[in-house]
Amino acid sequence: MLKMRTNPDYIIVAVILCLLSIGVVMVYSASASFSFHKYQDSFYFAKRQLLFAALGVFFMFLIVRLDPEYFYKWAKPGLLICFALLLIVLIPGVGILRNGARSWLGIGAFSIQPSEFMKLAIIAYFARLFAKPEYDLTDFRKGLLPALSVLGLAFGLIMLQPDLGTGTVLVGTGMALIYVAGIRMKHLAGFFLIGIIGFVGLVLAAPYRIKRITAFLDPWQDPLGAGYHLIQSLYAIGPGGLMGLGLGMSRQKHLYLPEPHTDFIFSILAEELGFLGAGAVLILFVILVWRGIRIAILAPNLFMSLLATGITGMIMIQAVINIGVVSGAFPVTGITLPFLSYGGSSLTLMLVAVGILLNLSRFTRY
Repeated sequence: MLKMRTNPDYIIVAVILCLLSIGVVMVYSASASFSFHKYQDSFYFAKRQLLFAALGVFFMFLIVRLDPEYFYKWAKPGLLICFALLLIVLIPGVGILRNGARSWLGIGAFSIQPSEFMKLAIIAYFARLFAKPEYDLTDFRKGLLPALSVLGLAFGLIMLQPDLGTGTVLVGTGMALIYVAGIRMKHLAGFFLIGIIGFVGLVLAAPYRIKRITAFLDPWQDPLGAGYHLIQSLYAIGPGGLMGLGLGMSRQKHLYLPEPHTDFIFSILAEELGFLGAGAVLILFVILVWRGIRIAILAPNLFMSLLATGITGMIMIQAVINIGVVSGAFPVTGITLPFLSYGGSSLTLMLVAVGILLNLSRFTRY
């Protein structure tokens, strides 16, 4: 019988509420001009973000009270459901096409992105699989290969949409769990080499990805094409300086920077709130990752430890990639900033994941 603490980790609760509050304010600030221009309603995206945040927080606190055995029990069925959704979304006329990717299921404004939920499904499934005493990851044929096959199949279905950003987070999180669970270093080195070759192949297979790589190296080669996003993002971050231009005073959000309320919301935040505001957000993410690692270390069993590790790794990897993209450290790819960017599926998924993390914190050893 697991020894349960009375309360979850309130530091995580405080951090999440801070990030959500900042996110709602910044979604409004970043989208007001665009949403008024398109929908004649400055609060169009802000109202929806607030609704998604409230729904996600409701699920987060609901999940806190569940028995952790529930996560173990539903790990495999949840993975199968996500695989089914990834297949359904690829059907023309069923999956909704947005920004060149067939990644959505739903009707009108009410839609979900199955690839987002696959990230959490992979974490739960791997945690359950690797926690079995008889499962040996050091055995390539019986241990590592089956896990890589599941991860590769999920990645392949996501790339058929295509969605390289979500696929990258999925593979990164999955490999982090495989590493923590005890992969042999020679196997890890081999997979790393194969991964590099595969990434190069994916880039060469799509001309627009080649343009993104060249734009990352020198965005001024094509300032009105592939380099446009990065240039406009840097134009936003640079003038922010130490204190920022002031909340609501961004220039780039006025139809210059594409996707200012989603993928590039950190650019607008840095422009309006400056280095201090951007630094405060980074500190909040660092605290969240620290508490997540602490829960993983103090978890009473291997399944709960791996589950906490995967969730923490997913949040960290996605935040690092997003901030790296908008600051020019990584090539441009479509990926949201957890808890801040506009997006129902992404925000709800992240809050559900945090709910699981809070649930696990109630059982950590003293």
